[in-house]
Amino acid sequence: MSADKPESSFASLFEAEARGPRQKRARAPGLGERCRGEVVQIGRDAVFVEIVAESSVDKRVQAYLQHADVRGADGELTVKVGDVIEAVVVEVRDGELRLGRTMGRPTGVDELATAHAAGLPVEGKVTGVNKGGLEVEIGGARAFCPISQADRGYVADPQELIGRSLLFLVTEFREGGKRIVLSRRAVLEREARERSDEVVKGLAVGAVVRGTVTAVRDFGAFVDLGGVEGLVPNGELSYDRSATAASMLKAGDAVEVQVRELKEGALDKRGEKTLKITLSLKSLASDPWEQVASSAPVGQVLRGQVVRVLDFGAFVRLSPGIEGLLHVSELGGKVAQASDVLKPGETLNVVVRSVDAASRKISLAPAPDGLEVGARATGPLLSVGSTVQATVDRLEPYGVFVQVEGTRGRVGRGLIPNVELGTPRGADNRKLFPLGTKLTAKVLETGDGKLKLSLKAVKDDEERADFDGFRASVESTKLGTLADKLGAMLKKR
Repeated sequence: MSADKPESSFASLFEAEARGPRQKRARAPGLGERCRGEVVQIGRDAVFVEIVAESSVDKRVQAYLQHADVRGADGELTVKVGDVIEAVVVEVRDGELRLGRTMGRPTGVDELATAHAAGLPVEGKVTGVNKGGLEVEIGGARAFCPISQADRGYVADPQELIGRSLLFLVTEFREGGKRIVLSRRAVLEREARERSDEVVKGLAVGAVVRGTVTAVRDFGAFVDLGGVEGLVPNGELSYDRSATAASMLKAGDAVEVQVRELKEGALDKRGEKTLKITLSLKSLASDPWEQVASSAPVGQVLRGQVVRVLDFGAFVRLSPGIEGLLHVSELGGKVAQASDVLKPGETLNVVVRSVDAASRKISLAPAPDGLEVGARATGPLLSVGSTVQATVDRLEPYGVFVQVEGTRGRVGRGLIPNVELGTPRGADNRKLFPLGTKLTAKVLETGDGKLKLSLKAVKDDEERADFDGFRASVESTKLGTLADKLGAMLKKR
């Protein structure tokens, strides 16, 4: 088939209709008139449609479109039999109507006038550049395209467009074609709207789609889904909360994302509601908390980096997406705020004290000195009745706080109440137990994060041991004397 005429005439195509009852045919639309038609057959080079007349659905006019008018970006046809499409009459020849989405390359100013009236794009060739924009040869006439209308965005080098054949919309047609103003931007924006409408129809929350990163900002990254943009906010980039869009993405990157939210936003320039599309990279990645039992086992020494410091403690990143809290109470009795001893970016060794995977919480403590990453921090036995070595850490009116040797943090910090110090009433504990004093204490109570110790109990144990030893020696002496007497008596007999 030629570019101008379909492969078969409508007489043969609708022969069955001709043999049926004769009907009064509907008025055929004129050149440049917009109409709606139903696809009835797809041929080798053309798509045949029946135009539905406004007055009666039973009165139809036949027309056709060339394949080029209904091909998508991938080269495939975008219509099928039964689809209803909108198009414009771009040619009337020998009683046959050709529809199209564009006028193609016009042959004269009459067709340009028709394209202007119908709002149809036409093809023109850029022949030069002047101070204000592009010079375009179109339909045998000279036309002008302002530089602001040459593209959707800024045109860095207009000279690159010279010699190219592009589609334009005729925005002004005056004086019989002596003054013709064009806009390529209007064509590109119309195409973008049509593509975005198609894309939006296929979007749904949870759908996985591919797109291209168009811009990276402090708050996230914009992704073009094929005519419509969505935003991947920082919180949806990764399970690692310290990740930023700039550290993960750059403009032009191809990405696969999941639709998290579709929400109507503010009105656009056309007065239509915009669609806010929230996308996610994180939802397509594996959740590191599902493997937290193996990546952060309780009792193991890990290397971490401080990512946030608050008054009550510091959050330490153990691995991408996994953070734990190092509470200020684990940093020593004299530390009032975590920021006094820790700074963001600092690295340190910590011990995993507890893991709550359901709540995504990990409790940390400083690792004991001398333990390397990967070691198990067993620490001293802190069971009731055990005797431990401790160092005075803080003094309060009600007692002395100590840190058990071999521990760091809250788990090994305990209180020796005044009544368990074994000192006279009214004694000055600050003079008797200055900071750093080494003590031997007995564990009286554990549990619920509380450790209670006693110096008095150690002294009592020592006195009891001394007394028991003395009594044992006395009893041994008495038994020895009695045995000697019995032996002497037997000898006399």
